[in-house]
Amino acid sequence: MNNPYQERLRKCNNLMKEAGLDALLLAKPANMFYLTGDGRLCAFMIITGDGKVGLGVPRTDVDDVKALAHSDNITGFEDEVGMIHSIAHYFEHFGIKKGSVGLEYTFLTQSMMGMFTHPHAKPEGVVAKDCTHIMSELRMVKDDEEIRRIRAAAKAADTGMEAAVDAVVPGSTESQVAAEAEYAMRNAGAEEFWRTYVSSGPRTSIAHGLPTLRKLQKDDLVMIDIHPIVNGYSADICRTVCAGKPSGEQQAAYDLYLKAQQATIAKAKAGVGMEELEETLHGVLKEAGHEEHIFGPPIHGVGIEFEESPLPPGHAFFHGEKEPPPLASNVVISVGNCGLYMGSWGVRVEDTIVVGAAGPKILTGYPRTLIPE
Repeated sequence: MNNPYQERLRKCNNLMKEAGLDALLLAKPANMFYLTGDGRLCAFMIITGDGKVGLGVPRTDVDDVKALAHSDNITGFEDEVGMIHSIAHYFEHFGIKKGSVGLEYTFLTQSMMGMFTHPHAKPEGVVAKDCTHIMSELRMVKDDEEIRRIRAAAKAADTGMEAAVDAVVPGSTESQVAAEAEYAMRNAGAEEFWRTYVSSGPRTSIAHGLPTLRKLQKDDLVMIDIHPIVNGYSADICRTVCAGKPSGEQQAAYDLYLKAQQATIAKAKAGVGMEELEETLHGVLKEAGHEEHIFGPPIHGVGIEFEESPLPPGHAFFHGEKEPPPLASNVVISVGNCGLYMGSWGVRVEDTIVVGAAGPKILTGYPRTLIPE
């Protein structure tokens, strides 16, 4: 795809005008990557109302950023004081003396907010406003190149899951299972991955279990949730498997959850709402008498981050986001984010899918079975 950044900046400028913003001052790596092709910590970017882009990065990184980023101007700084002065430089360089600037309220810490609004950085006549919703709306519908990258990440996720499931044997630790997944994902093309979750036995009944040194016991359930990053884009997959033979109750719960997940995926076509998808998955579980055994939102968006907009209304509010509109084609979501938690064990199945005009396209394809072959 030939330089998508100009089109993204054009759309960004249109959303800025609708929101009454004269500039954006961004620091979230994912947002910077989306708009320039490069996103890193300890950096910032300014976007003007007419689409000009200025980047501020550590002095050591200037040459690297120049080779990667779409930008009109790149400046380097030595430290935090230098960053503040660099921000002031761009306000002056672009002639922004008054109006409003959008900041990512849901990303910036209080100390970072203080830096970005420091009187030596932001002109007194410029007022800060939240731009979280602008960036979420901008990134929600994926273009063909983004879909291609997410598909590649999904392929790495399948490879990582296969390696992790192969490591599910009594005596292995949760950490060793996670290590096998991460090693396989890197060998399959992932340059990085978001946090890996592996839980076993009674720990499968917690929402997101970080791997520990707990050793797998015979007949334990093991929940594995992995999120590789390939060419800057993510995929999300979770499988629950048994290190032996599951009980009848465990198999029944697994079959029920899989039924709920697949019924929800089947509804993922253009025009559906996140709330309807959430109600579909939870509804199947509630009808079976498990209202007390479910927790949290089962669906979220996937893209540069493994969890991003769109989010179900309640979860969106928690994250400082607006309630998402009905889903359009080429929105990518993960279905199965939270499971069925029975107290002494739990089950979950999660897949990354693309919302289509006629129906879903499932990107993660590792077998969904409680007993690995």
